Amino acid sequence: TMAHSKALLVLENFIGGKFVPCSSYIDSYNPSTGDVYCRVPDSGKEEVEAAVKSAKAAFPIWSSKSPLERSQILNKLADLIEHDLEAFAQAESKDQGKTITFARTVDIPRAVYNFRFFASSILHHTTECTEMATMGCVHYTSRAPVGVAGLISPWNLPLYLLTWKIAPAIACGNTVVAKPSEMTSVTAWMMCKLLEKAGVPHGVVNIVFGTGTKAGEALVCHPDVPLISFTGSTLTAQRITEKSAPHCKRLSLELGGKNPAIIFDDADLMQCIPTTLRSSFANQGEICLCTSRIFVQRGIYSEFLKRFVAEAKKWKVGNPSDPTVDVGALISKEHLEKVRSYVKKAQAEGARVLCGEGVDSLALPTGNQKGYFMLPTVIAKVKDESCCMQEEIFGPVTCVVAFDTEEEVIERANSVKYGLAATVWSGNVGRVHRVAQRLQAGLVWTNCWLVRDLNLPFGGMKASGIGREGAKDSYEFFTEVKTITIKH
Repeated sequence: TMAHSKALLVLENFIGGKFVPCSSYIDSYNPSTGDVYCRVPDSGKEEVEAAVKSAKAAFPIWSSKSPLERSQILNKLADLIEHDLEAFAQAESKDQGKTITFARTVDIPRAVYNFRFFASSILHHTTECTEMATMGCVHYTSRAPVGVAGLISPWNLPLYLLTWKIAPAIACGNTVVAKPSEMTSVTAWMMCKLLEKAGVPHGVVNIVFGTGTKAGEALVCHPDVPLISFTGSTLTAQRITEKSAPHCKRLSLELGGKNPAIIFDDADLMQCIPTTLRSSFANQGEICLCTSRIFVQRGIYSEFLKRFVAEAKKWKVGNPSDPTVDVGALISKEHLEKVRSYVKKAQAEGARVLCGEGVDSLALPTGNQKGYFMLPTVIAKVKDESCCMQEEIFGPVTCVVAFDTEEEVIERANSVKYGLAATVWSGNVGRVHRVAQRLQAGLVWTNCWLVRDLNLPFGGMKASGIGREGAKDSYEFFTEVKTITIKH
């Protein structure tokens, strides 16, 4: 009914510095209640065309600004988002299902920091120079922005991962057409309202809302978008690679993970258990860096399992806006069903579900009965070849298995198609270095998890992606290098 739709938040595309209505819309759900609460533009070719045109027109002016001028604008935008941190956190929590605590302490502060970090790093890049005395030549390199960057970000860390792309892209002097996930578009739309006040010229940042199959595909196939940065599933990345191949586009792909934690018998369990609970269940397990395979050395296996399950049961699931809640809602009904189906498959294969889904009962507040909630779930006695040990589940589910030797666990940890992150727990320095060297993962954390220095490369091996992001890596991706030779 009309009365019903009036109450809904309706988003609009942001093109050329203006909000532009769309001819058709998609429903977006509040995961903690199961109700539609927002309408998102269902953009396609036309909208993407308008956005690319506007980004292209803004490129000459933006790219000719000095790094310092762009830096000041990025810092101003960071200040404005930080000023509205609470409103952004509330919106992120409601739209994505994550806890208000996580949105307040992780998502929005990191989005702010993304702009500050690249505002700073852009001032410190240097280019190379070599001399050939015998030839009387000097060679040097120069870097220039590429043009219009197509940025596609996922639903798990919406503003955090969108700004991790927008910040380096515009810091380097590119203009942008971004497409956030249609399931979590609100914070991107809120950010658009701050761009003009920050001094971002019209057309530098354009945001087109919609699905991957319509809006995403139009962006990837557009001949005037030379560069695509994508975070999401390996399957979608394959499609992006195929679609962009005829245009020889430059791609940065950050994909899934099936990340192992390797816990040796000399690990400090006082630190290891709480951190491994976080690495398994933070953000409902909806982080590409989450631990989903825990290998524990046999000598401490039963003690670890007993303590780990006891602590997992203490995690509180419920209304994301309650600050005492540890686990919010999963992103969608379909996703919840998918995650649950993995637990059922494990049980059918003879694995043991020690806590969580199908084992413990979930008591939810009155308003959240229809939300997409699931208890932290721990599975044991699961075979390495099981789909639960091979495929990315992307929910609050983790598998715990025993191992005997260092050699064996390295081989087992590497026996999946992914290679994003790994954690190693041991007090033996030599062992830590040996194991870290041999794990097929772009990131290895030892005796900690998710400690990030944005200066350093981030990304995965194998099916976990192509390319790296970080201060130097993002700069290299978002600029073209030219070698100039002068004979004197």
